[in-house]
Amino acid sequence: MKRTLWFIFFLLNSLFYLYADSENDSLLKVLDKVISERLIYTQKKEATIKELKKKKVGLNSLEDIYNLNKEIIHQYETFVCDSAEQYIHENIDIAKTIGNKEYLLEEQLRLAFVYSLSGLFIQANDIFKSIKCADLPDHLKALYCWNRIRYYENLIKYTDDVRFSNEYISEKEAYRDTVMSILFDQSDEYRKEKAVKLQDKGSTKEALLILTEIYDKQEPSSHGYAMMAMGLARAYRLIGNYALEEKFLMLAAMTDTKLAVKENEALLTLAVNLYHKGDIDRAYNYIKVALDDAIFYNSRFKNTVIARIHPIIENTYLIRLEKQKQNLRFYIFLTSLFVVALAITLYFTYKQTKIVSRAKRHLKAMNEELVGLNKNLDEANLIKEKYVGYFMNQCAVYINKLDEYRKNVNRKIKTGQIDDLYKSSSRPFEKELEELYHNFDKAFLKLYPNFVEKFNSLLKPEERYKLEKDQLNTELRIFALIRLGITDVGQIAVFLHYSVQTIYNYKSKVKRMSTLDSNIFEEEVKMLGSLSQK
Repeated sequence: MKRTLWFIFFLLNSLFYLYADSENDSLLKVLDKVISERLIYTQKKEATIKELKKKKVGLNSLEDIYNLNKEIIHQYETFVCDSAEQYIHENIDIAKTIGNKEYLLEEQLRLAFVYSLSGLFIQANDIFKSIKCADLPDHLKALYCWNRIRYYENLIKYTDDVRFSNEYISEKEAYRDTVMSILFDQSDEYRKEKAVKLQDKGSTKEALLILTEIYDKQEPSSHGYAMMAMGLARAYRLIGNYALEEKFLMLAAMTDTKLAVKENEALLTLAVNLYHKGDIDRAYNYIKVALDDAIFYNSRFKNTVIARIHPIIENTYLIRLEKQKQNLRFYIFLTSLFVVALAITLYFTYKQTKIVSRAKRHLKAMNEELVGLNKNLDEANLIKEKYVGYFMNQCAVYINKLDEYRKNVNRKIKTGQIDDLYKSSSRPFEKELEELYHNFDKAFLKLYPNFVEKFNSLLKPEERYKLEKDQLNTELRIFALIRLGITDVGQIAVFLHYSVQTIYNYKSKVKRMSTLDSNIFEEEVKMLGSLSQK
C-alpha cells in the first residue's frame, strides 16, 4: 500500500513538472515577444509623461503644481531616476514656499527612496538621519519604514559582503517590526510584511497562502501585480519549486516591461536562473536588456549588481559562440569536400547523361509525333464511325424514298397519269436538301459541341456568329467540312450545291472577319473544337 502511494505521488509530481515546463516554455516565448517590443512601451511611457507636462503649463496654483509633480514623479520613479530627482527637488521647494511641513517630509522621504534605487546610499542615509521617525504621523512613519527597508535591501545587494549584511538585515527587520506595529493587522500591507516574517522563520507555505491571496487581488497590468509576482517567485524558490519560481519571474518581467519599468529586478533574476539551466542565448539576451534598462534608469547600484553577473554570462555566451563558429568551419570544410566530390561525380555523370539525353530527346520527339498521329487517327476513326453510321442511315432513308418514288412512277405509267408524272419529277428537292443539312449540322455539333464557340474566338467580336435553332449557316458549314478534313473546294461546292467561285467568296469573306492572318486561318480551323467521345 505504501509503495502504491509513493508511486502515485511520484507520478502526480512528474505530471505537474511536465505541465509546468510546458507552460513556462510558452511564457518564455511570450516574454521574448514583449521584450522585442519594449521600445513601443518606452514610447508609450514617454507620451504619458509628455501629456502630464503639458497639463502643468496651464497651472498657476502651487498646490496644483505640487500634486501634478507627484504624478510625474510616480511615472519617473521606476523610469529615469535623474528626472524623478529633478521633480522631487521642485516639490521640496514648493513645500518650503507654501510652508507645508508634511509635504516637505513626504518629498524628502521620496528623494531618499530614489537615491537608494539609484545607488546614492550615503545621500539617502543622510536624509533618513535628518528625519526623526518617532515624531512623524503614522502614514509618513510607515513610508519612512518602507523606504528604509528598501534602502537596506538594496545596500545588501550592493555590498554583497557577509561582514556587513547581518547588521543590515537586523536594521531592516527592526523597521519591518515598526511598520507592522503601525498598520492595521488585516490590511494587505500588514499581511505582506507578515509573509516576509513567516519566510524568515521557515514557514514559507503559510506565507505563500497570504501572498497568493494578495496576488489574486492585483490588477494584472499594474506594477503591484509585478511586485506580488516577484514576491511569490522568491517564496517558491525557498521551497525548491523552481518551475513556479520561473513562471512568476516571467509574469513579473512581462508586466514591468509593458509598464516600461526600468528597475526590472525580475528580468535580472530570470537571466541568472536561465544561465544555470543552460539556456545561454536567452540568459545573455535578458542580462543585456537588464543592463540597458539600468543604464537608461541611470542606476549606479543596479549597474554594479549586473556588472558582477554580466561578464560570467557573456563569457559563457562567447565561448559557446566560438564553439559554434568552430563547428561551422568544420562543417564548411566537410561540405567543401563533399562539393568537390560531387562536382567530379557530376562531371562524369554529365558525360554519360549527355549521350542518354540525346537519345531521350530523339525518342521523345518520335513519341510526340506518334502521339499526334495516334490522336489524329483516333479522331479520324471516331469521325468515320460517327459519319459512316450517319450516312448509312441516310442512304437507307434515300433508298426507301427512291423505291417509293419508283413505285409511284410505275403506278402512274400503268394508269396513264403521264402529266402528273412530269409535274412530280420537275419539283425541286429543297425539302430533302434542308433535311440533309439539318442532319449534317446535328451530327457535326454532336461531334464538336464547342466548335462554334472556338470558331468565334478567331473572329472580331462584332463579326461573330450566333446559332439559330442549332443550325449552322453556309459559312459555318464550309469551315465545318474543312474541320472534318474536306479541304477540296469542288467537293465542298457539290455538297452545299454552290458553285466553286461562291465557296471561294464565302471563305474570303470569313477570313476578312478574322483576327488572324488569312494564310494560317484554315490551319487554325482544322485544330478547333474538342472532340466529343459520347
